Amino acid sequence: MKYSLLVAFLIVSLTGFAQNKVINPGAVWPDDKGNHIQAHGGGIIKIKDTYYWYGEERAKGLDPNYRYVSCYSSTDLMNWKFRGDVVKMSDPENLGEGWILERPKVYYNKPTKKYVMYFHLDTKNYQYARVGIAVSDKPDGNYTFVKSFRPLGHQSRDIGQFIDDDGTAYLVFEDRELGFHIVKLANDYLSVEKEMSLVRMPLEGGAIVHYKGLYYSIGSALTGWDPNPNKYATAKSLEGPWSEFKDIAPPDTKTYHSQSTMMLKVVGTKSTTVIFMADQWKPDAQWDSRYLWMPLEIGDGKLWLNQPKPWSIDVKTGEHKFIKQ
Repeated sequence: MKYSLLVAFLIVSLTGFAQNKVINPGAVWPDDKGNHIQAHGGGIIKIKDTYYWYGEERAKGLDPNYRYVSCYSSTDLMNWKFRGDVVKMSDPENLGEGWILERPKVYYNKPTKKYVMYFHLDTKNYQYARVGIAVSDKPDGNYTFVKSFRPLGHQSRDIGQFIDDDGTAYLVFEDRELGFHIVKLANDYLSVEKEMSLVRMPLEGGAIVHYKGLYYSIGSALTGWDPNPNKYATAKSLEGPWSEFKDIAPPDTKTYHSQSTMMLKVVGTKSTTVIFMADQWKPDAQWDSRYLWMPLEIGDGKLWLNQPKPWSIDVKTGEHKFIKQ
C-alpha cells in the first residue's frame, strides 16, 4: 500500500497532474499542467481518435489589447492537454476598445485540408454583430484572420456549430431581430451557402444534435451572463418544421446555472452518449468560470438534463456511468 502511494506521488510530481478519472460538472477542471481549463463558450471536433476543444481563453494576466482562443486535446474526454493559444489577435477591423471575440468553433474542411474557425466578432456595444473567420493548416494553429461578414446579411451574435452524420457543416447564429438561424456552410467553409431554418424564438447559445432520426435543438433565453431555463425543440429535418420548445431541466434550476454551448455525440461500439456542454459563467471572475458537462436523456422526441453529478465515459464503447459519492 505504501509503495502504491509512493508511485502515485512520484507520477503526480513528475507529470504535474493526476489523471482525471471522472468528469465533475461545475468543479475546477485541471488540464495536463494542473491549470483550470480555459475554453469558455467553446466547441469540439474529432480528428481520427483525438478530440480538440477550442474556447475563449479567460485566464488572469492576459494582455487586454489581444483576444485569445485556446486549444486542448484529448483521447478520452476526461484528460485534456493544453496545446496553446491558437489565436492571439489584436483588433482586426478597428472595432475599438473592448472589442469582442466570443464562442470560437472550428471545422475541418477535407477538400482544402484547412481548419476553419468561426467566432462572434463585435464591438463593445454589440452593434457590429458579425462572424469572423480564421484558418490554419493544423488543428492546434496558429489561426490567421481572414475576414468577417454578416451571414446572409443578418446580424450574428452567439454562434453554435453542427456537423451532421454525413459530414455536412452548419452554423447556428443568433439574430436579435428574427430569432436564430441554421445555415449550411459553403464547400470551402469560408461563407454561407443557404439557410436551412429560421427558428423564430429569442434564443442564443444554440446547439444541435442528430439522434435516431430526429434533430434536437437547444437554446437559452437572452439574459446575458445570467443563467435561465434552456429549452429544446425537435424536427425531422433541419428545414423544420420545429416542435414547440420545452424545458430541458426543472425551470427553477436555471439549467443548473449554466448556458448551452454544444451537444457532443459520442458513438461507440455498444452505445451512443450525447453530452450537454454548457458554461457556468462568472462575469466578475471569468477565469474561474466552470463547465457543466452531463449525459442527456434523449430519444423519441424527448430530451432531459438530470441533476449534475460526477460521471465517466468510455469513448470506445460510447457508454457512460455515474459515480457514487
